[in-house]
Amino acid sequence: MIFHKILINWYLGNKRDLPWRKINDPYRIWLSEIMLQQTRIEQGLPYYLAFTEAFPTVFDLANASQDEVLKLWQGLGYYSRARNLHETAKLVSEELGGKFPDNYKDLLKLKGIGDYTASAIASICYNEVTPVVDGNVYRVLARYFDVDTPINSSAGQKEFKALAAELIDEENPAIYNQAIMDFGALQCKPQNPLCETCPLSNSCLALKNNKISLLPVKLKKAKIKKRYFNYLVFLSEENETILEQRLGKGIWEGLYQFPLLESKSLIDTEVLVTDSHYFSVGADHQQKISLYNETPIVHKLSHQHIYTRFWIVEKGELNGDTIPLSKIEEYPVPVLIANFINEFELSDY
Repeated sequence: MIFHKILINWYLGNKRDLPWRKINDPYRIWLSEIMLQQTRIEQGLPYYLAFTEAFPTVFDLANASQDEVLKLWQGLGYYSRARNLHETAKLVSEELGGKFPDNYKDLLKLKGIGDYTASAIASICYNEVTPVVDGNVYRVLARYFDVDTPINSSAGQKEFKALAAELIDEENPAIYNQAIMDFGALQCKPQNPLCETCPLSNSCLALKNNKISLLPVKLKKAKIKKRYFNYLVFLSEENETILEQRLGKGIWEGLYQFPLLESKSLIDTEVLVTDSHYFSVGADHQQKISLYNETPIVHKLSHQHIYTRFWIVEKGELNGDTIPLSKIEEYPVPVLIANFINEFELSDY
């Protein structure tokens, strides 16, 4: 039986019951695809449901503030996806009358939409014959055809895209693309794939050559950078604190955080007071500084590990812009700060 027919037959009996598969709305397909980039469905599904409830149409998302979008996205990671999502919603709403482009080429022009997402939307919504290539597809093709070209190399991306284009079912591109993605997620899993019950096992070259665990091949990542974050959690007698919005193009752009002192290593109270501009020169008898966590919380990102400690600073009065502690949970913050707020129960102060 032909490769694509085997996959489609498998899919019809094993496909996952997902809310965006019950409709043919480009807005919701786009939402799901953006949210599930580098995210497991189990993690992304609650966010999808929350977003579609809060923003049922692209116009609703476009009219929301960036803070509202980031707050709802909080904890999902890769926040540039949320910012791009918001920008694209505004463009589609204001310049395209709320209608997404109906073809791969024009979808690629939208911010935050790359080859995979454009292919997914074009094939699923408009039945365009354009293959999707995500992590699941890379794995299925690399194993089935025993391809050891690194999937995160430019040569690998071209090779697998061309191979996927050869295999796609031109009569049913929408079903085929969803079939091969589900097959990679459920049958040809990264760890402990179900080779014994696989409908492709008789012709799988990696299985024949005992290379299942070796494929797909990925080039090694660059060395992980270590960073040391010291957050200053100011608490005033009026139950207020200070939050600042992260600017620039670094991690967590647009999110809020406590005043931050980044250091080259772990520091003590003396260095904290000396190096941070938040403390006045000389002794401040109205402040009490205590370290909340001696052992740093290690927050791991793809390219850096952040060693975080929270310093509680109790002061009679706070200078600058402050917010009531009772409203702190209204602000979008990185997940490590959200966890601290919940653990310390700041909003109850």
